[in-house]
Amino acid sequence: MSRPAVLFVCLGNICRSPLAEAAFRQEAGRRGLDVEIDSAGTGDWHVGGPPDRRAQAVARRNGVDIGHYRARQVRPEDFRRFSHIVALDRDNLAALKALRPADGTAELLLLLDVVEGRRGEAVTDPYFGDEAGFDATWADAVAGARGLADRIEGQL
Repeated sequence: MSRPAVLFVCLGNICRSPLAEAAFRQEAGRRGLDVEIDSAGTGDWHVGGPPDRRAQAVARRNGVDIGHYRARQVRPEDFRRFSHIVALDRDNLAALKALRPADGTAELLLLLDVVEGRRGEAVTDPYFGDEAGFDATWADAVAGARGLADRIEGQL
């Protein structure tokens, strides 16, 4: 496998996928994994904007600054550029399958599929909830980051 590249995808790219990107950057750094990491959304509502302030707060509490991240939308070339495109829920996984060009080579999966006993589960969308929802999303992102790092190390 050439250098792994991972794209995390949720709906708007302001809550779950930036947190998954941050958690995976932290885990990859801890393990010394050489991997390209990014996040995007299937929707375009927040393109160019920063992550939700509550997502930034939970990331900061866990030692990661995501204030410089900017939302973007998934592009056809992402399916060739990234080795793994990781959806945060089934709806976004279905959207990614529909968007995937015929020459797309990325492996598509759900983040929690790589966590023991969580196959098929979605990372809860904290957007309409309170701060506690962002803590739960961070915990899921960390668990997924560990499982994904294990998987990628096993593929190297």
